[in-house]
Amino acid sequence: MIGIDVGGANLKIVNNGGVHIHYCPLWEHAQITSILEQYVTSSDDPAAVVMSGELADSFANKMEGISFIVDAVKRAFPRSCFYGMDAKFHSRAVPQLAAANWLASAAYLREEYPDSVLLDIGSTTADIIPLARFESLPGLTDLLRLQKGYLIYTGMLRGNVATLLQSVLLDGVLTPVSSEYFATSADAHLVLNHISADQYSCETPDKKETTKTASLRRLARVVCADLEEIGNAGAMQIAEQFWEAQRKQICDQVRKVASDSKARQIIIAGIGSRIFSDELGGTDLTKILGPVADALPAHAVREVALRSKNPLFKIPMKNK
Repeated sequence: MIGIDVGGANLKIVNNGGVHIHYCPLWEHAQITSILEQYVTSSDDPAAVVMSGELADSFANKMEGISFIVDAVKRAFPRSCFYGMDAKFHSRAVPQLAAANWLASAAYLREEYPDSVLLDIGSTTADIIPLARFESLPGLTDLLRLQKGYLIYTGMLRGNVATLLQSVLLDGVLTPVSSEYFATSADAHLVLNHISADQYSCETPDKKETTKTASLRRLARVVCADLEEIGNAGAMQIAEQFWEAQRKQICDQVRKVASDSKARQIIIAGIGSRIFSDELGGTDLTKILGPVADALPAHAVREVALRSKNPLFKIPMKNK
């Protein structure tokens, strides 16, 4: 059994060989099928799949994106089924498949952590999921989750720094920022040592290297400057103020959802699990689950499928 999470930017795969994460932006010419074919061992291989990439702007609407993803996966894994917002598996493209990856994570973790709030902080978004309220979660679209505060569109790698900052204090001077796409959250987290250069897995705004010096250059441009003008210290001030804004937005909302749902525990997964577990005093699932916590929906949908009695997931008997 293989677990697959098709996101807008990353294709995450969990199988018996471990965790495999491929940068695969759906707004470009995504090679989903050819990437997945590397993991095919037999035409009988079953695959459990979730997605969120249907929202990519290369598609006219969500249903077009869902159909594209289902077709691409099925070309590699004909015996694939897709977990939907209705908490059921489907063998064909249906509207319920849109952005159900977070629900698979909730379905997998709810029994072990029934009184918890899950924060899954990935490259692009922060999912905040009250596991104690699982029965109320199926059917929630991303629009509804945004409105409820269960989805925050900021993450550890992708996203314009200017989306969280309107201005910064630069050596004590209030300085408006440019809304141009000059620097990403990955640039801020890299120079602050929250991620490594290897973890900077998305494309940079200027399509240049992922060194700390290159990130500092990009951060300086946020205030229409360069390093020769504001120095490394000035660029670091921008990174620190971005992190403070992001940290506050996410942590405040996690605490609110935890309070509203009367949760006793906060559990954290995703690439940002270490830094946010420190901030929230929560449980870092990476220490419990290992590397699969960085690809939680792919791991979760695989486990949910293995637990299910769906005949589509029965592995055929080989002829002797």
